[in-house]
Amino acid sequence: MKKIHYAWIVLFLSFIALLSAQGVRLSFGAFVSPWEIDFSTSRAIVSLIAFVSYLVYGLSQPYIGRLIDTYGVRMILSFSILLIGVTTILTYFATNPWQLIIIYGVISSIGFGGASNVAGSIIVANWFSEKRGFALGLMSAGTAVGQLLLVPFSLYLISHFGWKNTVLILGFFLVFVIFPIIFFFIRNFPADKGIEAYGNIETHQKKLATKEETPSTTPKHLSIIQLLKNKAFLFLLLPFFVCGVTTSGLMDTHLIPFAQVCGFSPAVTGTAVSLLAGFNIAGTIFSGYLADRLNPKYILTILYGSRALTIVLLILISSDQHLFQFAITQSHLLIIFAITFGIVDFATVAPTIKLATTYFKHLSVGGVIGWLFLSHQVGSALGAYIPGVLFDLTGGYNISFVLSICLLVVASIFSYLLPNVVTTKD
Repeated sequence: MKKIHYAWIVLFLSFIALLSAQGVRLSFGAFVSPWEIDFSTSRAIVSLIAFVSYLVYGLSQPYIGRLIDTYGVRMILSFSILLIGVTTILTYFATNPWQLIIIYGVISSIGFGGASNVAGSIIVANWFSEKRGFALGLMSAGTAVGQLLLVPFSLYLISHFGWKNTVLILGFFLVFVIFPIIFFFIRNFPADKGIEAYGNIETHQKKLATKEETPSTTPKHLSIIQLLKNKAFLFLLLPFFVCGVTTSGLMDTHLIPFAQVCGFSPAVTGTAVSLLAGFNIAGTIFSGYLADRLNPKYILTILYGSRALTIVLLILISSDQHLFQFAITQSHLLIIFAITFGIVDFATVAPTIKLATTYFKHLSVGGVIGWLFLSHQVGSALGAYIPGVLFDLTGGYNISFVLSICLLVVASIFSYLLPNVVTTKD
Protein backbone atom coordinates (compact mmCIF):
# COMPACT_ATOMS: atom_id res chain seq x y z
CA MET A 1 0.00 0.00 0.00
CA LYS A 2 1.38 3.40 -1.00
CA LYS A 3 2.26 5.59 1.96
CA ILE A 4 0.37 8.88 2.23
CA HIS A 5 2.72 11.84 1.85
CA TYR A 6 2.80 13.87 5.06
CA ALA A 7 1.89 16.98 3.02
CA TRP A 8 -1.69 15.69 2.84
CA ILE A 9 -1.79 15.23 6.61
CA VAL A 10 -0.53 18.78 7.12
CA LEU A 11 -3.13 20.02 4.60
CA PHE A 12 -5.91 18.17 6.46
CA LEU A 13 -4.78 19.67 9.78
CA SER A 14 -4.73 23.18 8.30
CA PHE A 15 -8.22 22.52 6.92
CA ILE A 16 -9.43 21.57 10.42
CA ALA A 17 -7.71 24.61 11.92
CA LEU A 18 -9.39 27.03 9.49
CA LEU A 19 -12.74 25.25 9.83
CA SER A 20 -12.64 25.71 13.61
CA ALA A 21 -11.17 29.21 13.87
CA GLN A 22 -12.97 30.83 10.95
CA GLY A 23 -16.18 28.95 11.72
CA VAL A 24 -16.22 30.62 15.14
CA ARG A 25 -15.54 34.00 13.50
CA LEU A 26 -18.33 33.58 10.97
CA SER A 27 -20.74 32.63 13.76
CA PHE A 28 -20.77 36.26 14.89
CA GLY A 29 -24.21 36.83 13.37
CA ALA A 30 -25.70 34.18 15.63
CA PHE A 31 -24.79 36.28 18.68
CA VAL A 32 -26.14 39.64 17.45
CA SER A 33 -29.69 39.30 18.84
CA PRO A 34 -28.68 37.64 22.13
CA TRP A 35 -26.11 40.38 22.79
CA GLU A 36 -28.64 43.10 21.95
CA ILE A 37 -31.05 41.64 24.48
CA ASP A 38 -28.59 40.76 27.24
CA PHE A 39 -26.70 44.03 27.10
CA SER A 40 -29.77 46.20 26.34
CA THR A 41 -27.95 47.80 23.43
CA SER A 42 -28.60 48.72 19.80
CA ARG A 43 -27.72 46.85 16.64
CA ALA A 44 -25.42 49.73 15.71
CA ILE A 45 -23.26 49.08 18.79
CA VAL A 46 -23.15 45.33 18.13
CA SER A 47 -22.29 46.07 14.48
CA LEU A 48 -19.43 48.24 15.71
CA ILE A 49 -17.91 45.10 17.25
CA ALA A 50 -17.94 43.47 13.80
CA PHE A 51 -16.50 46.59 12.15
CA VAL A 52 -13.59 46.74 14.62
CA SER A 53 -13.06 42.99 14.21
CA TYR A 54 -12.80 43.24 10.41
CA LEU A 55 -10.28 46.07 10.63
CA VAL A 56 -8.10 44.40 13.27
CA TYR A 57 -8.29 41.09 11.41
CA GLY A 58 -7.26 42.78 8.18
CA LEU A 59 -4.50 44.95 9.66
CA SER A 60 -2.98 41.87 11.31
CA GLN A 61 -2.49 40.02 8.02
CA PRO A 62 0.82 41.55 6.79
CA TYR A 63 2.31 41.23 10.28
CA ILE A 64 1.09 37.66 10.63
CA GLY A 65 2.87 36.86 7.37
CA ARG A 66 6.09 38.37 8.73
CA LEU A 67 5.71 36.48 12.03
CA ILE A 68 5.24 33.23 10.15
CA ASP A 69 8.38 33.93 8.14
CA THR A 70 10.24 34.43 11.44
CA TYR A 71 8.73 31.88 13.85
CA GLY A 72 7.15 29.34 11.54
CA VAL A 73 3.57 28.58 10.66
CA ARG A 74 3.22 25.88 13.36
CA MET A 75 3.76 28.31 16.25
CA ILE A 76 1.65 31.13 14.80
CA LEU A 77 -1.27 28.94 13.72
CA SER A 78 -1.48 26.87 16.91
CA PHE A 79 -1.13 29.76 19.36
CA SER A 80 -3.59 31.87 17.35
CA ILE A 81 -6.15 29.12 17.87
CA LEU A 82 -5.28 29.06 21.57
CA LEU A 83 -5.80 32.84 21.73
CA ILE A 84 -9.20 32.56 20.01
CA GLY A 85 -10.25 29.80 22.38
CA VAL A 86 -9.24 31.67 25.53
CA THR A 87 -10.87 34.95 24.46
CA THR A 88 -14.03 33.14 23.37
CA ILE A 89 -14.28 31.74 26.90
CA LEU A 90 -13.62 35.22 28.35
CA THR A 91 -16.66 36.66 26.53
CA TYR A 92 -18.71 34.62 29.02
CA PHE A 93 -17.71 37.15 31.68
CA ALA A 94 -18.46 40.29 29.63
CA THR A 95 -20.97 42.67 31.23
CA ASN A 96 -21.18 45.38 28.55
CA PRO A 97 -20.59 45.76 24.78
CA TRP A 98 -17.36 47.72 25.22
CA GLN A 99 -15.76 44.71 26.85
CA LEU A 100 -16.79 42.66 23.81
CA ILE A 101 -15.16 45.23 21.52
CA ILE A 102 -11.88 44.68 23.36
CA ILE A 103 -12.16 40.90 23.87
CA TYR A 104 -13.70 39.93 20.53
CA GLY A 105 -13.21 42.94 18.28
CA VAL A 106 -9.50 43.35 19.08
CA ILE A 107 -7.89 40.38 20.87
CA SER A 108 -9.84 37.51 19.29
CA SER A 109 -9.49 39.14 15.87
CA ILE A 110 -5.69 39.06 16.16
CA GLY A 111 -6.08 35.32 16.66
CA PHE A 112 -8.44 35.10 13.69
CA GLY A 113 -5.75 36.83 11.65
CA GLY A 114 -3.18 34.22 12.66
CA ALA A 115 -5.49 31.29 11.97
CA SER A 116 -6.48 32.48 8.51
CA ASN A 117 -5.82 31.77 4.85
CA VAL A 118 -2.45 33.54 5.21
CA ALA A 119 -1.17 30.70 7.39
CA GLY A 120 -2.93 28.08 5.30
CA SER A 121 -1.52 29.47 2.05
CA ILE A 122 2.02 29.42 3.42
CA ILE A 123 1.56 25.83 4.55
CA VAL A 124 0.52 24.85 1.03
CA ALA A 125 3.38 26.84 -0.52
CA ASN A 126 5.87 25.07 1.77
CA TRP A 127 4.53 21.54 1.41
CA PHE A 128 3.27 21.30 -2.19
CA SER A 129 5.34 21.56 -5.33
CA GLU A 130 2.66 19.89 -7.46
CA LYS A 131 -1.14 20.15 -7.14
CA ARG A 132 -0.64 23.45 -5.31
CA GLY A 133 -3.80 24.99 -6.74
CA PHE A 134 -5.88 21.97 -5.73
CA ALA A 135 -4.34 22.02 -2.25
CA LEU A 136 -5.09 25.75 -1.93
CA GLY A 137 -8.68 25.05 -2.91
CA LEU A 138 -9.03 22.35 -0.26
CA MET A 139 -7.39 24.56 2.35
CA SER A 140 -9.66 27.51 1.52
CA ALA A 141 -12.70 25.24 1.71
CA GLY A 142 -12.01 24.87 5.43
CA THR A 143 -13.44 28.34 6.02
CA ALA A 144 -16.53 27.53 3.95
CA VAL A 145 -17.07 24.24 5.81
CA GLY A 146 -16.70 26.13 9.09
CA GLN A 147 -19.45 28.47 7.89
CA LEU A 148 -21.63 25.52 6.92
CA LEU A 149 -21.16 23.59 10.18
CA LEU A 150 -20.40 25.98 13.03
CA VAL A 151 -22.84 28.79 12.18
CA PRO A 152 -25.97 26.58 12.39
CA PHE A 153 -24.39 24.65 15.28
CA SER A 154 -23.93 27.92 17.18
CA LEU A 155 -27.54 28.89 16.45
CA TYR A 156 -28.66 25.51 17.80
CA LEU A 157 -26.56 25.81 20.97
CA ILE A 158 -27.73 29.37 21.62
CA SER A 159 -31.39 28.42 21.23
CA HIS A 160 -31.03 25.46 23.63
CA PHE A 161 -28.35 26.51 26.11
CA GLY A 162 -27.97 30.30 25.75
CA TRP A 163 -25.11 32.32 24.31
CA LYS A 164 -22.97 32.14 27.45
CA ASN A 165 -22.83 28.35 27.49
CA THR A 166 -22.28 28.39 23.74
CA VAL A 167 -19.09 30.46 23.99
CA LEU A 168 -17.82 28.10 26.71
CA ILE A 169 -18.41 25.06 24.47
CA LEU A 170 -16.73 26.69 21.46
CA GLY A 171 -13.83 28.04 23.52
CA PHE A 172 -13.07 24.74 25.28
CA PHE A 173 -13.26 22.94 21.92
CA LEU A 174 -10.57 25.21 20.48
CA VAL A 175 -8.32 25.15 23.58
CA PHE A 176 -8.44 21.46 24.48
CA VAL A 177 -9.04 19.74 21.13
CA ILE A 178 -7.86 21.82 18.17
CA PHE A 179 -4.84 23.58 19.73
CA PRO A 180 -3.04 20.38 20.86
CA ILE A 181 -3.64 18.65 17.52
CA ILE A 182 -2.21 21.55 15.50
CA PHE A 183 0.70 22.17 17.88
CA PHE A 184 1.91 18.56 18.01
CA PHE A 185 1.34 17.41 14.43
CA ILE A 186 1.82 20.33 12.00
CA ARG A 187 5.36 20.97 10.78
CA ASN A 188 6.72 24.11 9.11
CA PHE A 189 8.67 22.48 6.27
CA PRO A 190 9.05 19.01 4.74
CA ALA A 191 12.69 19.10 5.90
CA ASP A 192 11.38 19.00 9.49
CA LYS A 193 10.20 15.47 8.70
CA GLY A 194 13.28 14.59 6.64
CA ILE A 195 11.30 14.55 3.40
CA GLU A 196 10.67 16.80 0.43
CA ALA A 197 7.61 18.76 -0.67
CA TYR A 198 4.90 16.79 -2.42
CA GLY A 199 5.71 16.39 -6.11
CA ASN A 200 9.24 17.77 -5.84
CA ILE A 201 11.73 16.01 -8.15
CA GLU A 202 14.92 17.49 -6.72
CA THR A 203 17.97 15.33 -6.14
CA HIS A 204 18.35 13.09 -3.13
CA GLN A 205 20.88 15.48 -1.59
CA LYS A 206 18.46 18.41 -1.73
CA LYS A 207 15.67 16.19 -0.51
CA LEU A 208 17.53 15.62 2.73
CA ALA A 209 18.59 19.25 3.17
CA THR A 210 18.96 20.10 6.82
CA LYS A 211 17.09 22.80 8.68
CA GLU A 212 20.38 24.55 9.33
CA GLU A 213 20.47 25.52 5.65
CA THR A 214 17.23 27.46 5.88
CA PRO A 215 18.57 30.73 7.36
CA SER A 216 20.93 31.20 4.41
CA THR A 217 17.92 31.51 2.10
CA THR A 218 16.05 34.16 4.08
CA PRO A 219 13.32 35.57 1.80
CA LYS A 220 13.60 39.19 0.68
CA HIS A 221 11.06 41.65 2.09
CA LEU A 222 9.66 44.55 0.08
CA SER A 223 7.75 47.48 1.52
CA ILE A 224 4.16 48.02 0.49
CA ILE A 225 5.29 51.07 -1.56
CA GLN A 226 7.73 48.87 -3.52
CA LEU A 227 5.09 46.19 -4.01
CA LEU A 228 2.50 48.68 -5.27
CA LYS A 229 4.89 49.66 -8.06
CA ASN A 230 4.71 46.07 -9.29
CA LYS A 231 1.87 45.59 -11.79
CA ALA A 232 1.32 41.95 -10.83
CA PHE A 233 0.88 42.82 -7.15
CA LEU A 234 -1.34 45.85 -7.79
CA PHE A 235 -3.60 43.94 -10.19
CA LEU A 236 -3.97 41.15 -7.63
CA LEU A 237 -4.51 43.53 -4.71
CA LEU A 238 -7.32 45.65 -6.18
CA PRO A 239 -9.55 42.76 -7.31
CA PHE A 240 -9.01 41.02 -3.96
CA PHE A 241 -10.16 44.24 -2.25
CA VAL A 242 -13.31 44.10 -4.38
CA CYS A 243 -13.66 40.45 -3.41
CA GLY A 244 -13.80 41.50 0.25
CA VAL A 245 -16.34 44.24 -0.45
CA THR A 246 -18.73 41.90 -2.25
CA THR A 247 -18.39 38.71 -0.16
CA SER A 248 -17.52 39.06 3.53
CA GLY A 249 -18.69 42.67 3.53
CA LEU A 250 -21.87 42.88 1.49
CA MET A 251 -23.23 39.34 1.40
CA ASP A 252 -22.14 37.86 4.73
CA THR A 253 -23.42 40.96 6.54
CA HIS A 254 -26.45 42.04 4.52
CA LEU A 255 -27.89 39.05 2.66
CA ILE A 256 -30.07 37.97 5.58
CA PRO A 257 -31.34 41.53 6.29
CA PHE A 258 -32.02 41.93 2.53
CA ALA A 259 -34.05 38.72 2.53
CA GLN A 260 -36.00 39.95 5.56
CA VAL A 261 -36.76 43.29 3.86
CA CYS A 262 -38.06 41.38 0.82
CA GLY A 263 -40.36 39.37 3.08
CA PHE A 264 -38.79 35.93 2.68
CA SER A 265 -39.67 33.44 5.40
CA PRO A 266 -36.98 32.24 7.85
CA ALA A 267 -37.15 28.82 6.17
CA VAL A 268 -36.42 30.23 2.70
CA THR A 269 -33.68 32.51 4.03
CA GLY A 270 -32.05 29.70 6.00
CA THR A 271 -32.18 27.41 2.98
CA ALA A 272 -30.55 30.07 0.82
CA VAL A 273 -27.72 30.67 3.31
CA SER A 274 -27.08 26.93 3.68
CA LEU A 275 -27.03 26.42 -0.09
CA LEU A 276 -24.63 29.34 -0.51
CA ALA A 277 -22.24 27.79 2.03
CA GLY A 278 -22.56 24.31 0.51
CA PHE A 279 -21.89 25.41 -3.07
CA ASN A 280 -19.13 27.65 -1.74
CA ILE A 281 -17.26 24.51 -0.68
CA ALA A 282 -17.68 22.87 -4.08
CA GLY A 283 -16.73 26.03 -5.96
CA THR A 284 -13.64 26.59 -3.84
CA ILE A 285 -12.30 23.06 -4.35
CA PHE A 286 -13.09 23.04 -8.08
CA SER A 287 -11.44 26.44 -8.52
CA GLY A 288 -8.26 25.10 -6.92
CA TYR A 289 -8.38 22.07 -9.22
CA LEU A 290 -8.69 24.31 -12.28
CA ALA A 291 -5.87 26.58 -11.06
CA ASP A 292 -3.44 23.70 -11.67
CA ARG A 293 -4.67 23.19 -15.23
CA LEU A 294 -5.59 26.62 -16.57
CA ASN A 295 -4.02 30.05 -16.33
CA PRO A 296 -5.27 31.35 -12.95
CA LYS A 297 -5.68 34.90 -14.26
CA TYR A 298 -8.41 33.74 -16.67
CA ILE A 299 -10.13 31.88 -13.84
CA LEU A 300 -10.21 35.11 -11.82
CA THR A 301 -11.50 37.05 -14.84
CA ILE A 302 -14.43 34.64 -15.18
CA LEU A 303 -15.11 34.45 -11.43
CA TYR A 304 -15.37 38.21 -10.91
CA GLY A 305 -17.46 38.65 -14.06
CA SER A 306 -19.78 35.80 -13.03
CA ARG A 307 -20.15 37.23 -9.54
CA ALA A 308 -21.34 40.51 -11.06
CA LEU A 309 -24.02 38.61 -13.00
CA THR A 310 -25.26 36.83 -9.86
CA ILE A 311 -25.87 40.14 -8.08
CA VAL A 312 -28.16 41.16 -10.95
CA LEU A 313 -30.55 38.52 -9.57
CA LEU A 314 -30.83 40.46 -6.30
CA ILE A 315 -31.67 43.64 -8.22
CA LEU A 316 -34.39 41.73 -10.07
CA ILE A 317 -35.80 40.51 -6.76
CA SER A 318 -35.96 43.97 -5.20
CA SER A 319 -36.91 45.98 -8.30
CA ASP A 320 -39.96 44.13 -9.62
CA GLN A 321 -41.81 41.74 -7.38
CA HIS A 322 -43.86 40.39 -10.30
CA LEU A 323 -40.98 39.80 -12.73
CA PHE A 324 -40.86 36.19 -13.96
CA GLN A 325 -43.49 35.24 -11.38
CA PHE A 326 -45.39 33.24 -13.97
CA ALA A 327 -42.56 30.70 -13.90
CA ILE A 328 -39.95 31.72 -11.35
CA THR A 329 -40.95 33.21 -8.01
CA GLN A 330 -38.82 35.55 -5.94
CA SER A 331 -38.01 32.63 -3.67
CA HIS A 332 -36.69 30.72 -6.67
CA LEU A 333 -34.53 33.69 -7.66
CA LEU A 334 -33.07 33.88 -4.15
CA ILE A 335 -32.23 30.17 -4.23
CA ILE A 336 -30.68 30.52 -7.70
CA PHE A 337 -28.64 33.45 -6.43
CA ALA A 338 -27.44 31.47 -3.39
CA ILE A 339 -26.26 28.59 -5.57
CA THR A 340 -24.56 30.69 -8.24
CA PHE A 341 -22.97 33.16 -5.83
CA GLY A 342 -21.80 30.30 -3.63
CA ILE A 343 -19.92 28.75 -6.56
CA VAL A 344 -17.94 31.96 -7.16
CA ASP A 345 -17.66 33.13 -3.53
CA PHE A 346 -14.42 31.82 -1.92
CA ALA A 347 -13.37 30.41 -5.30
CA THR A 348 -11.18 33.47 -5.96
CA VAL A 349 -8.78 32.59 -3.11
CA ALA A 350 -6.97 29.62 -4.69
CA PRO A 351 -6.14 31.25 -8.08
CA THR A 352 -5.19 34.52 -6.34
CA ILE A 353 -2.74 32.80 -3.99
CA LYS A 354 -1.49 30.51 -6.76
CA LEU A 355 -0.58 33.62 -8.79
CA ALA A 356 0.97 35.36 -5.78
CA THR A 357 3.20 32.40 -4.93
CA THR A 358 4.22 32.20 -8.60
CA TYR A 359 4.89 35.90 -9.18
CA PHE A 360 6.71 36.46 -5.87
CA LYS A 361 8.32 33.11 -5.10
CA HIS A 362 11.70 34.80 -4.49
CA LEU A 363 10.22 37.26 -1.97
CA SER A 364 8.64 36.83 1.46
CA VAL A 365 5.52 34.87 0.56
CA GLY A 366 4.06 35.51 4.01
CA GLY A 367 4.46 39.26 3.63
CA VAL A 368 2.95 39.39 0.14
CA ILE A 369 -0.03 37.20 1.05
CA GLY A 370 -0.51 39.21 4.23
CA TRP A 371 -0.87 42.46 2.27
CA LEU A 372 -3.34 40.80 -0.10
CA PHE A 373 -5.54 39.64 2.76
CA LEU A 374 -5.30 43.05 4.41
CA SER A 375 -6.84 44.55 1.26
CA HIS A 376 -9.55 41.88 1.38
CA GLN A 377 -10.46 42.64 4.99
CA VAL A 378 -10.44 46.42 4.50
CA GLY A 379 -12.83 45.77 1.63
CA SER A 380 -14.91 43.57 3.93
CA ALA A 381 -15.15 46.31 6.58
CA LEU A 382 -16.24 48.90 4.01
CA GLY A 383 -18.57 46.43 2.31
CA ALA A 384 -20.28 45.78 5.63
CA TYR A 385 -20.56 49.44 6.70
CA ILE A 386 -21.35 51.46 3.55
CA PRO A 387 -24.39 49.40 2.42
CA GLY A 388 -25.86 49.91 5.89
CA VAL A 389 -25.47 53.68 5.55
CA LEU A 390 -26.95 53.63 2.04
CA PHE A 391 -29.86 51.52 3.28
CA ASP A 392 -30.65 54.11 5.97
CA LEU A 393 -30.55 56.86 3.32
CA THR A 394 -32.52 55.10 0.56
CA GLY A 395 -34.48 52.34 2.26
CA GLY A 396 -32.99 49.64 0.03
CA TYR A 397 -29.88 47.89 -1.23
CA ASN A 398 -30.09 48.57 -4.97
CA ILE A 399 -27.43 51.30 -5.00
CA SER A 400 -25.06 48.98 -3.13
CA PHE A 401 -25.77 46.17 -5.60
CA VAL A 402 -25.14 48.42 -8.64
CA LEU A 403 -21.89 49.73 -7.16
CA SER A 404 -20.79 46.15 -6.44
CA ILE A 405 -21.47 45.11 -10.02
CA CYS A 406 -19.37 48.02 -11.31
CA LEU A 407 -16.51 47.13 -8.96
CA LEU A 408 -16.64 43.48 -10.02
CA VAL A 409 -16.46 44.40 -13.71
CA VAL A 410 -13.34 46.47 -12.97
CA ALA A 411 -11.89 43.56 -10.96
CA SER A 412 -12.52 41.22 -13.88
CA ILE A 413 -10.70 43.57 -16.28
CA PHE A 414 -7.73 43.95 -13.93
CA SER A 415 -7.49 40.17 -13.58
CA TYR A 416 -7.42 39.76 -17.35
CA LEU A 417 -4.56 42.28 -17.55
CA LEU A 418 -2.37 40.34 -15.11
CA PRO A 419 0.96 39.01 -16.46
CA ASN A 420 0.82 35.53 -17.96
CA VAL A 421 2.22 32.55 -16.09
CA VAL A 422 3.29 29.16 -17.40
CA THR A 423 0.96 26.41 -16.19
CA THR A 424 1.66 22.71 -16.21
CA LYS A 425 -0.74 19.83 -15.77
CA ASP A 426 -0.13 17.61 -12.77
